[in-house]
Amino acid sequence: MQKKDMYCIGLMSGTSLDGIDLVYLKINPSSYTNFEILEAETAPYSNEWKTKLQTAISFKKEELIRLDVAYGNLLGDVLNNFIDKYAIEDIDFIASHGHTILHQPENGITLQIGDGQTIANKTKQKIVCDFRKQDVQLGGQGAPLVPIGDKLLFADYDYCLNLGGFANVSFEKKNERIAFDICPVNIVLNYYCKQMNLEYDNEGEIASTGKINQNLLDKLNELGFYQKNPPKSLGLEWVQQHVFPLIADLESDIPSILRTFVEHSAMQIGKVIQGSSSVLVTGGGAFNTFLMQRIEYHAQGKIELPNQRLINYKEALIFAFLGLLKIENQVNCLKSVTGASKDHSSGKIFYPF
Repeated sequence: MQKKDMYCIGLMSGTSLDGIDLVYLKINPSSYTNFEILEAETAPYSNEWKTKLQTAISFKKEELIRLDVAYGNLLGDVLNNFIDKYAIEDIDFIASHGHTILHQPENGITLQIGDGQTIANKTKQKIVCDFRKQDVQLGGQGAPLVPIGDKLLFADYDYCLNLGGFANVSFEKKNERIAFDICPVNIVLNYYCKQMNLEYDNEGEIASTGKINQNLLDKLNELGFYQKNPPKSLGLEWVQQHVFPLIADLESDIPSILRTFVEHSAMQIGKVIQGSSSVLVTGGGAFNTFLMQRIEYHAQGKIELPNQRLINYKEALIFAFLGLLKIENQVNCLKSVTGASKDHSSGKIFYPF
């Protein structure tokens, strides 16, 4: 029997702190590819929240517990505004990724804040969240989580490439989904743009005027992470430990830093998608024209961009989909991707009271 369409909201906050992405989705549980994004928008962060999220990595345990609830309240308010703005009436559930504060899977630690019970109470809706923790407990990286969505929703593409704070990729190899973080992208580029009082480098214009620092480029490409086999994932801690000190030692001119880092990212990404023109590119980096040109150059393939809504909101869409899989007790975490001991259905469900 054909199941009825389900209506849900997915929300996602990425490492680049662009804001909270929200998607209102209609999806048919009998035929996953039969979905439609009905509404979508990004709720920007206040400067106060940006600062909190950027510095929370150094918070003590008690501060993190308070932040978890405070951020849950923020998400609840953002969701209620979204629901009111678009007069949304049908909601089967809400799936929230939260915001990653700590990600050290090798130490058995991953923390995404945004307390599920707080969001449930504030919105009066069923909430699915905390998608990463169980995977880390099963010995996995807890990341990336999007590949199950790539596999079931976007199987027509050879590669699904997301260019956000980090570049990550997923693809089929010998009937298994392989996925991993490739390299940092916007988390580094935006960091240096902020030193010029800019949020980001529009279309890569500043990077295109800089000069490549060959010594820095070589050192970046020699970092140990790039020699590792998947599964592997990156976090802000890795960038702070390995990338920023290297750049500080070898280059001070910001356009040249941006130019060199664009080249580094493009080389690492190009190696992975070499020769393919069937690449679904999403995330804010897709709008960086100069970066895209350099990726095409190193990949030796033409890349067509999808519609703007999919570029901007694919991750929020897939977290809604992960919520659906969790509610149906279907696998939403693949051991071939994260390195966990088994495929599993991850996430926690909260009901309002």
